[in-house]
Amino acid sequence: MLGRAVSAVDITVHASGGNKTSDMPYGLMHEDINNAGDGGLYAELIRNRAFQGSSRYPVSLSGWTSINGARLSIKNSSSPLSEALPSSMTVARSRNTTASKPIGFANAGFWGMDVRKQEYKGSFYVKGGYHGTFTASLQSALTNESFGSVEVRSHSRPAEWVQHNFTLVPTKDAPNGNNTFAITFDPSGCDGGSLEFNLISLFPPTYKGRENGFRIDIAEAFAALNPKFLRFPGGNALEGPDLANPWKWNETIGPLKNRPGRPGVWGYQTTDGFGLVEYLNWCTDMGLEPILGIWAGLALDGGYINQTDLGPWVEDALNEIEFIRGDASTTYGALRASLGYPEPWPLKYVEVGNEDWLGGGVAGYDSYMDYRFPMFKDAIEAAYPDIQIIASPSVYDNMTIPLPAAGDYHPYRMPDDFYNEFHKFDNLTADNLTLVGEFAATHVNGGIRWAGNLSAFPWWIGGVAEAIFMISSERNGDRILGATYAPLLRNMNRWQWSVCMVEFEADTRKTTFSTSWHVFKLIATHAISHTLPTSPAAGNTTSLFWVAGMGEGGGKRVWKGANYNTTGGADTDVRVAFEGIEEGARAELTVLTGTDGPWGYNDPATGGNVVEERVREVWAGRGGVFEFGMPELSVGVLEVGGSEVEGEGKGKKGKKGKGRGKKRKGDDKDGDAW
Repeated sequence: MLGRAVSAVDITVHASGGNKTSDMPYGLMHEDINNAGDGGLYAELIRNRAFQGSSRYPVSLSGWTSINGARLSIKNSSSPLSEALPSSMTVARSRNTTASKPIGFANAGFWGMDVRKQEYKGSFYVKGGYHGTFTASLQSALTNESFGSVEVRSHSRPAEWVQHNFTLVPTKDAPNGNNTFAITFDPSGCDGGSLEFNLISLFPPTYKGRENGFRIDIAEAFAALNPKFLRFPGGNALEGPDLANPWKWNETIGPLKNRPGRPGVWGYQTTDGFGLVEYLNWCTDMGLEPILGIWAGLALDGGYINQTDLGPWVEDALNEIEFIRGDASTTYGALRASLGYPEPWPLKYVEVGNEDWLGGGVAGYDSYMDYRFPMFKDAIEAAYPDIQIIASPSVYDNMTIPLPAAGDYHPYRMPDDFYNEFHKFDNLTADNLTLVGEFAATHVNGGIRWAGNLSAFPWWIGGVAEAIFMISSERNGDRILGATYAPLLRNMNRWQWSVCMVEFEADTRKTTFSTSWHVFKLIATHAISHTLPTSPAAGNTTSLFWVAGMGEGGGKRVWKGANYNTTGGADTDVRVAFEGIEEGARAELTVLTGTDGPWGYNDPATGGNVVEERVREVWAGRGGVFEFGMPELSVGVLEVGGSEVEGEGKGKKGKKGKGRGKKRKGDDKDGDAW
């Protein structure tokens, strides 16, 4: 281990000085990895709902099975549902069909479906003459028990695609996520013996009731983090796997039947049901500042656009910005209005590309520096001089950022690295404005493991190290635009990257918040709007790291600390004095510790939580000093606010507050220390 804490730490927080910090210190970055979009935050329950495919991931019947021997096949019709969705599923009677029983198909969802007594909104398109009713149902994949069904009267016609809508309300909750959705019909009512189906969709209730919206439990997990911005449409997802398949904003808007989808960069086809408008609605619903990533002519396979061919893509970026923030009288503002959004969305930040120092190697990076970034930067500045442009590399990638653009820094580190790099941002100048678009502790101490498997889950020591990094960022909040953990989501049935903030599967009862989520939540929900200088000024000892300042909304003073490693694993005694706070003032102290050692993690298989949170009130003693203990590998926040600043509660003793933890050995008898 690294440092040693040998004595109490006395810290004075001064009443003036410091710097205003970013208005959006912590945010979110969505990357369509581990089925984080389709099958994750995007609430659609049907997998392969529109039989989308590409040369990388051909059209298939993946996810679909027949009922009562029905013959299922893919058809590329001369009159498809739409140009974007040329393939459909034909369902026909076969020799194995039992004449007296209905035929149909079932969908397994994204490794199951969550079924509860709630409204499910569904729809499907049918082409072909059928006289009768369809039955839509949800049932167990293990026992075939039906949890609910609904009859849908047919309006289908022989040569026309007709959409059918329904509401399905199960009569009971399923005991687990091993469930399927099915549609059946009487084949004797078919004019030609078969029907074509496409865009078969089923949504549970969504966050804020948005149509085509988000899964509630995951969205609420994000909202609880007090995020201030959203960087989208992710990182590598923006680049696309090759030059033919970048994220094309104009193919992700409008009716779902007009969205062709695309081959993703993580091993599967994506629907783009989760598109540009859905991202912007996300910003609206959570009060987030959008940071729009625009494609800058680089693909993940290293290919990049030549300078002579880049002009149309620069124009496309300007069109996308106009779609978002242009008046309804403009060409693309009118397109937005035609989709039901007459008022523009705010857009103050645009990032040009993603990790352009990485994907294309030296040649790709040189092309970014020589012409790709300058062409986008000059065009956007000319059309929208108020937009803050962000370059995808940062000063830490040896790039000289052309002012007034900002950079983007992506540190994926071992825990000890965040310890050692605490002062990394201290040398930034006001000209080095930087976004931390992605960060996480991803490797165990002792070696970088990109070539092998990453650890299965975030672990407690990594969370404490991430707190050190977040404290480092807040200390320099006048030069750090904001910071966000990445990646955010992992479906436990898909693996491309394991160290993610939230793990989930179809069964919403198994959604698991990682150790990193608990740390991020504590730090982000006590955001500092203005730093205050401290003595000692360095913000760290050999084990304890801290920052102090004014809390959001004014009136509160906040001290945040992370204690990494100490002598013999002993607690560090901390004494914090805020200038102007008198004896008897009351504060709330929250401390997070790990109950399973440095490498303990929250395992979705067991549902346990190794992060212990203890909250209690403490009172300032003589000289206005708050005294408490910080255990080894702990993260804490001390907050003095409102009338407590004026000394309310003077003379009272601290008492044990809420929290699950037992008193640690050696605790002060009156509860003034842990």
